[in-house]
Amino acid sequence: MSDTTADTIETRPFEAEVAQVLHLVTHSLYSNKDVVLRELISNASDACDKLRFEALADESLYAGQADLRIDIRFDAEARTLSVIDTGIGMSREELIENLGTIARSGTRKFLEAMAESQRADAALIGQFGVGFYSAFVIADKVSVTTRRAGSDDAWRWESDGASAYTLEAADGEVPRGTQITLHLKGGEDEFLAAWKLRSLVQRYSDHIGFPIRMAKLGDDGKPGDEMETVNQAAALWTRAKSEITDEEYQAFYKHISHDFNDALSWSHNRVEGNQNFTSLLFVPAKAPFDMAFGRDERQGLKLYVKRVFIMDAAEQMLPNYLRFVRGVVDSDDLPLNVSREILQSNRQVERIKGALVKRTLDILDRVAGDEDGSKYLGFWGEFGNVLKEGIVEDASNRERIAKLLRFPTTQSANADELHSLDDVIGRMKLGQEGIYYLTADGWNAARNSPQLEALKARGVEVVLMHERVDEWMIGYLSEYAGKPLKNIAKGDLKLDELPEDESSKQAREEAAEQVKGAVEKLKTALGDRVADVKLSTRLTDSASCLVLGEHDMALHMQRLLKAAGHDAPAGKPTLEVNPRHALVKRFDAETDPGRASDLALLLLEQAQLAEGAQLDDPAGFLKRVNSLIG
Repeated sequence: MSDTTADTIETRPFEAEVAQVLHLVTHSLYSNKDVVLRELISNASDACDKLRFEALADESLYAGQADLRIDIRFDAEARTLSVIDTGIGMSREELIENLGTIARSGTRKFLEAMAESQRADAALIGQFGVGFYSAFVIADKVSVTTRRAGSDDAWRWESDGASAYTLEAADGEVPRGTQITLHLKGGEDEFLAAWKLRSLVQRYSDHIGFPIRMAKLGDDGKPGDEMETVNQAAALWTRAKSEITDEEYQAFYKHISHDFNDALSWSHNRVEGNQNFTSLLFVPAKAPFDMAFGRDERQGLKLYVKRVFIMDAAEQMLPNYLRFVRGVVDSDDLPLNVSREILQSNRQVERIKGALVKRTLDILDRVAGDEDGSKYLGFWGEFGNVLKEGIVEDASNRERIAKLLRFPTTQSANADELHSLDDVIGRMKLGQEGIYYLTADGWNAARNSPQLEALKARGVEVVLMHERVDEWMIGYLSEYAGKPLKNIAKGDLKLDELPEDESSKQAREEAAEQVKGAVEKLKTALGDRVADVKLSTRLTDSASCLVLGEHDMALHMQRLLKAAGHDAPAGKPTLEVNPRHALVKRFDAETDPGRASDLALLLLEQAQLAEGAQLDDPAGFLKRVNSLIG
């Protein structure tokens, strides 16, 4: 290292967010410490990938060091562990940007996720680009010496993981690439054992496509001067499926996804013919913590061309609704200098994208077809609302996606008891022509909706869609498996096709005849508060309910848009009243105009409350209720 005098050493403070990350990582991380070596090797692999890509345009970047590799060295006496790569290296500015500031790393989002979960976990580390900081879990000082390819200037970065770091020029012959040296804390002696380090490489990094080398052990069991490769050093997706174990697939998944959990399932395929490409796709079991930060920030698929890493190209290779998929795509046909602009207009990419969507839906079909279905229900709990976006975005696969949808129904004991649309079709009543559903703002609002009453009385199952995305999604799904989908809270609900007890039908018709004058009376009393008033065939127990037009937006969605400051489509609901209910009969018989007006408003306000709306005049409502009770 350099003998540079102290006045040439620059001390710089970490940005506040980085200091917070370091504190959280070093004081709160409780998961397996083995993640440290995995992350440092993964970063070294990325640096080698970047050099190989940049060298496509400038071969001189290889000058003096043609091979790309990763070396792991340790010194038991000095208590140091080093990870050395011959990759792209870093300039002074890149050192500051990558290790001292939040820059493009997801540090701020990492902190937001930590605050939300109130915990620190190794599962979060790599997902937000802060894997380097995990070094401070086992080290009380970290030194980074680096020289960028194509530059003669080398730099040394050093920090104890507190509030600041030092930066100085490194003298002497510094090879291209980066050397990260960890000065281990007391009690971390396991990272100074050759067998431990080798086992970690074989468990987590055997699939890395660059040689990972360690000192060869002598007859005495101690490392010597000769280096040997301790991993397979071949891209896993290029090997035959029969040669790869489930453990190797899972290790590779954790490498590319930085997920601490196993993948739910995967698909490894080689396509040959008009175009040649290999894909290895993984479906996670758990949603990553950055899933909620935006649809555009996706790093799910890595694009390779002839084994050369080109870019993270998830948005070109998979649609938004499959942004949870992780994996690699390696094409033999795309040009090595491919750019995002070329990808966006490339027909070959569109064909690859179509094949990848099919493979992903095949994985989900396979998981959903498992005997007990518990694995798929676990997936649905994590990614169901994301998959629903595909109904809107992917018309060509709409039927396949609809087959994967899961909802509670009126047969569910709770919101977690889910059924497929195929399940519902299999239980349809004789004469039932369509699938009935209801959208609502929450599970309780859905299962207790008065619109369900007549269908429940006839034993008809209704799909209960209570997530906010459902109203938007279902607008694009008019039928499934040849069966139309009918929203029971919109338009006329024709129940003639369904069986009904003759005595119930007669009682309903007689009650409607007795209060037929109430409809006009209610229209007069309510005026322009409603679009219309009708006697209901939907209700058996409740006094009233609100019904929208076939193409109107649900009232809970209108309220949500208004609350967000958007203009909601104008439209008034129809009030339907139950002719058999005592309140309707009392209104019909009431001769006092004032009391009749109060009863009419009560019928409307009850319907509004049942639908989940907030009343315009809560005090007036209470006054009318108290007057009626009195």
